[in-house]
Amino acid sequence: MQKIQLFLLTKTVGFYLNCLSFINVEKAKNKAYQLFSQPRKGRLKNGVLPKTLQSATLETFEYNNKKFQTYIWKGNEEVILLVHGWESNASRWKKLLHHLKPLGKTIIAIDGPAHGLSEGREFNAPKFAEYINIVVQKYQPKIVIGHSIGGAAISFYLHKYKNTSIKKVILLGAPSDFKIIADNFVKLLSLNNRIKHMLETYYFEKFSIDINDFAAHKFAQNFTQKALIAHDIEDKVVLVEEGRKYAKYWKNAIYIETSGLGHSMHDLELYLKIVDFIT
Repeated sequence: MQKIQLFLLTKTVGFYLNCLSFINVEKAKNKAYQLFSQPRKGRLKNGVLPKTLQSATLETFEYNNKKFQTYIWKGNEEVILLVHGWESNASRWKKLLHHLKPLGKTIIAIDGPAHGLSEGREFNAPKFAEYINIVVQKYQPKIVIGHSIGGAAISFYLHKYKNTSIKKVILLGAPSDFKIIADNFVKLLSLNNRIKHMLETYYFEKFSIDINDFAAHKFAQNFTQKALIAHDIEDKVVLVEEGRKYAKYWKNAIYIETSGLGHSMHDLELYLKIVDFIT
């Protein structure tokens, strides 16, 4: 029943935007991008922190007049940075934190744009990469871990800023081709080519990179960091082919395919492999 309701909703919205594009294509494009970039979930309502985050020290940063939240578990001078994905927040690391804390390192988790306690309404990998850059400048993490689009944001950050102080990267269920994400959105709503082309032009204007070149696995062929890349063969959100692309192009990478974890990638055996990779 829910699938039928979702299908009818997406097609109704798509029909409306397609009709609007013949009246006011600019307005149709803006509404389409708004739907594409604004998460529906992931906020921490009323500022109430999950128990996982209550033990952390909170530090707020600012980027382009928008505040974003970080959570710090203080340890030694070596820092691990955690970057969550779409419609999530820093509390998604609850299970992994149980395995990372005994390492004695300082752990920092970020709430992405429009997620958790961070301000804003728009979420995308390039903007998240700017948040990463601000935190990296201050804390100089040696290890970064990203899930889903958080992993793509890490890849875009490494590509843009050529950071060599980061030594190890862990990507869990991370997408690579931005065009695939954009095309899936267009397909979901059955948007016409008029809106599709306008969106692709808007991406270029906004991010200064052609949508066809926005492929993290292509960036990865120039990365020098050691990487652990894990993807589940039953991931229906980000298909396993995306993980295989990373593995093919990242020269110094270990690739793990799991089964039965889906997109969340929560698994004791995988966490132990992550700890082993870090240590």
